Amino acid sequence: MPAVTESRQRRVRLAARALARHGLVHAYGHCSERIDDDRFLVCAARPMGLIKAGEGGAVVPIHGELPEAVLEEVRVHQAIYARRADVRAVVRSMPGSVMALGTARLVPQPRHGFGTYFVPSIALWDDPQLVRSPRAAASVAELMGAGSALVMRGNGAIVCADSLAKAVVLTWYLEDAAKLELMVRSAGLSERSVVISESECAIRAVSTGLIFERMWDYLCAGDPEAGNI
Repeated sequence: MPAVTESRQRRVRLAARALARHGLVHAYGHCSERIDDDRFLVCAARPMGLIKAGEGGAVVPIHGELPEAVLEEVRVHQAIYARRADVRAVVRSMPGSVMALGTARLVPQPRHGFGTYFVPSIALWDDPQLVRSPRAAASVAELMGAGSALVMRGNGAIVCADSLAKAVVLTWYLEDAAKLELMVRSAGLSERSVVISESECAIRAVSTGLIFERMWDYLCAGDPEAGNI
């Protein structure tokens, strides 16, 4: 099998530190990028903001046992990649506002532009337990279906996309939508606040105009390895 390129390793490190820099993860969380049909690269198993320049991640088989140094919760990455050929990257995060909504069995509604990227729906995994077994990981992946985001009650979120940069950006979008949802509800505006229709969401959720690229640059700004991918 071909070796993992240094550019891929840098991209995974950049993603990990960007998520930490913007408060989307803390001591816990992980991100990965598909290498090919059989393998993916996951970030080093330590707090993402502490991953150093040049520090390599681990190569994980999509089917089979996890390597010894890889966290058990990375099984959910395996399960998603195994079911979704379209998925090139997975982010497991702990955003605060998403977490708050999840404890009430709620997910953000598409009330503004960033929220439109998750239509038709954001799945809710109604279980606060850690997902560490192949069976639980498979159930999470099945519930996520063809969607791009899943909120875990009292346990953060999972986002997947066709690129690692997009998965990171969508994680930021998800938390922004959750912040807005909380503001709308706390202001007593739930009945008056407009939820954007599915057809309008399809028009609004554009990827042209460097939408994801500009946000990726913003999220990576200041990183010691930014500009090296």
